[in-house]
Amino acid sequence: MIQSMTGFGKVTAELPSKKVTIEIKSLNSKQLDVYMRISHVYRDKEMQIRNELLQALERGKIEVTINIEGIGKESAAKINHPVLESYFEQIKAISENLNIPVPDNWFPTLLRMPDVIKNDFTEHSDDEEWKTVHQAIQEAIRLLIDFRMQEGAKIQDFLEQKNANITALLKQVEPYENERTERLRHRITESLKKLPEVDYDSNRFEQEMIYYIEKLDINEEKSRLENHLQYFTDTLNNGSGQGKKLGFIAQEIGREINTLGSKSNHVEIQKLVVQMKDELEQIKEQILNVL
Repeated sequence: MIQSMTGFGKVTAELPSKKVTIEIKSLNSKQLDVYMRISHVYRDKEMQIRNELLQALERGKIEVTINIEGIGKESAAKINHPVLESYFEQIKAISENLNIPVPDNWFPTLLRMPDVIKNDFTEHSDDEEWKTVHQAIQEAIRLLIDFRMQEGAKIQDFLEQKNANITALLKQVEPYENERTERLRHRITESLKKLPEVDYDSNRFEQEMIYYIEKLDINEEKSRLENHLQYFTDTLNNGSGQGKKLGFIAQEIGREINTLGSKSNHVEIQKLVVQMKDELEQIKEQILNVL
């Protein structure tokens, strides 16, 4: 079963004095790109989290957010006076040097500056706390993978249907093949009859006709296209991590469809080729989101 690169997992860990919420979301990307917004309390664990994400998620644009919310009396926020005063002095000095007016109301500006508001519950973390938070992170990863698998099942059903549609359209080409050859032979013969003063060697004409018809033969393209379509189905059922491979197979399918259209020299076959291309474009769009 294939997996989608789109996923979401959210878990909240309850601790004695705080509540830690972990959110992990994933979007499609050519490689693994991890963006983390986590409290400085767990900053030393960032590399460990990244390695676990790499092993579990393989590919995708991953965004990780870890928020801490206080519980009880210890959740009260405090103003960091030294930091606030430092910001005040710096802003005032810059205002004087650059001749820029100072804010009319200082407090909204200063209180939004980094580290002006501090919470006692975010100042430290012990091993027991990290163990609980780490378990929550692993659970969020598991939920994201479950989400990916559910989305992957929907994508797989869609791709299988589109692949089957191309196979069905390819079978519709067969009735037109003999008609195409006979029509070509008839058109050339009739064109020669309109030139009575031209004499030609009938044997040589037949040889050239056979050569020309063989040049337009599409059996080889049909056979390769059938093989690619079957290979696509086999790869779909070969588990996760097949997104790039499916993309390469889709490119080969497209090449054979294009060659089929250029060699067909038949209106009805070309109509079928256009429908095949439409189905293939829908396949390519969905493959971009396959892990």
